[in-house]
Amino acid sequence: MQEPSGVVYRNLTQAELDREYNARESVPSFDAEYARYVAESERAKQSIPHHADVIYDDRTGEAMDIYPGEPGAPVFLWVHGGYWRALSKDDNAFAVAGVVARGLAAAVPNYTLAPAVTLDEIVRQVRKSLAFLSRNRSSYGIGPRPIMVGGSSAGGHLVGMLLAGGWHEEFGVPDDVIGSALALSGLYELEPLRHTHVNGWINLDEPAARRNSPLALIPLRSSTKLIASVGGLETAEFRRQTVDYAKAWAAAGHSIETIEMPEHNHFDIALSLREPNGPLVNAIMDAVRGK
Repeated sequence: MQEPSGVVYRNLTQAELDREYNARESVPSFDAEYARYVAESERAKQSIPHHADVIYDDRTGEAMDIYPGEPGAPVFLWVHGGYWRALSKDDNAFAVAGVVARGLAAAVPNYTLAPAVTLDEIVRQVRKSLAFLSRNRSSYGIGPRPIMVGGSSAGGHLVGMLLAGGWHEEFGVPDDVIGSALALSGLYELEPLRHTHVNGWINLDEPAARRNSPLALIPLRSSTKLIASVGGLETAEFRRQTVDYAKAWAAAGHSIETIEMPEHNHFDIALSLREPNGPLVNAIMDAVRGK
């Protein structure tokens, strides 16, 4: 059915759609939000012992930082956001503080940013980072239990691509390599982004959007528990994306928990991972215990 005149997607005009997906403009000051990321990440890196710049992908030389936990503890892999074109492991170290304080290990990888590479390549690199952790657990004191993954915004999308089926054999990991997944404010349906300013750097055509949309790639079988959340102060489209993905995960019969974060925006929701007894870290720990 043809969209009404002036509407480009889901009853939204071009201007409305761009506004809905402009994460930086959804807060009073992105610079202030980013400054908190940098300051809290520097605090984490200075106070938590870690292995810096561990190369996980020989093809590109991309690396991760690994923060050991208690001996034999499982690991939490945090995938940074930044709309696939910005941020890094160095300004996302804050995300490990809460889980490491609770005894878990953690890891934060870099990946090559758009537009230097395609989204397909970014997805490959993030999957490679997970496979590297899975194969090299003993070198970093990580136990045998399934890996936990998490990410926010574009990182939430990449978590969704880790949860998709069909890629594990190529990377040499079992289908149940992921025990639980924390997906914050993610982008799970990419078609609307093709009609926004975001496509200026991610360069998606229709097939690329389709093959990289986690909403269309939910596996038939999964033992992974999904923990989904989105800030109550985010735009309607970011909230819809999380609701739709959570509903689809549940409809497939998979385990899910949704966490309300009504006072949080697109950026400080991830910062709450600094809190060892905050709702997100508590949910991660519950999943570790099989709750």
